[in-house]
Amino acid sequence: MKKKDRFSEPSLFILISLAEKDCHGYAIMEDIEKNYSIKLGAGTLYGAITRLEKAGYIQVLESDDRKKPYRLTDAGREYLSNQIQEIQAITTLGAKRLGLI
Repeated sequence: MKKKDRFSEPSLFILISLAEKDCHGYAIMEDIEKNYSIKLGAGTLYGAITRLEKAGYIQVLESDDRKKPYRLTDAGREYLSNQIQEIQAITTLGAKRLGLI
């Protein structure tokens, strides 16, 4: 993915949530709120899920329930890994410049 095609912070939180296990939208929303103290609205959550699905980073799983579970794809795992490495490089540089490391 090109740098100009980066996703938003909510998208990264969704990918991180799905990196651990498959879950439906409400469970993703709860996980984000619990771990980051950020409450995503349904529109923000499902808008980001739609973009991630179109990009091929997540997929909808078959379910008999009305709740649709989502799974991180291999492409999504690779994208998330790249984003985490980039974020780590940025924070390391910032910490160095602040004299923290």
